[in-house]
Amino acid sequence: MTYTLDRTLWATSFDDAVGRTKAALIKHGFGVLTEIDVKATMKKKIDADIDDYLILGACNPRMAFEAMKLEPKVGAMLPCNVILRGVDGGNVMVSAIDPVASMQAIDNEMLTSLAGRVRSMLAQTVAEI
Repeated sequence: MTYTLDRTLWATSFDDAVGRTKAALIKHGFGVLTEIDVKATMKKKIDADIDDYLILGACNPRMAFEAMKLEPKVGAMLPCNVILRGVDGGNVMVSAIDPVASMQAIDNEMLTSLAGRVRSMLAQTVAEI
C-alpha cells in the first residue's frame, strides 16, 4: 500500500510550488500549522547539504475535531503532513500523507471512514496544485 498522494510539478521553482501548495490547501479547508525547512535544519544541525525539502503540517480543523471525538489519542498522528522536495533539477515533488494509510494502526471503523473523506480532500488538493 502506498502511503502518500503524489504529484510532480515540472519546471517549477520551489517557491512557486510552495505558494501553489499553500493556496490549494487553503482552498480545500486546510490551514498550515507548521513549516519545517528540512534543508536549512540539516545544514544547521549536521552541516549536510540537501535539495530543497519543506514539510507543511496541514490541518482541517473540522475533520481534526471529528477525529479527536472518535479517538482522543489520534492527535499523536496529526496534522496531515505535506512535503515538497526539489527533484531532478528544476522539478518539485509534492507528497501528502494518505490519512487512510496512517490511520490503519487504529482499529476504529468510523475513524477509517473519516480518514477516507480527508484522503479525498487531500487528493483533490494535490491534483489542483
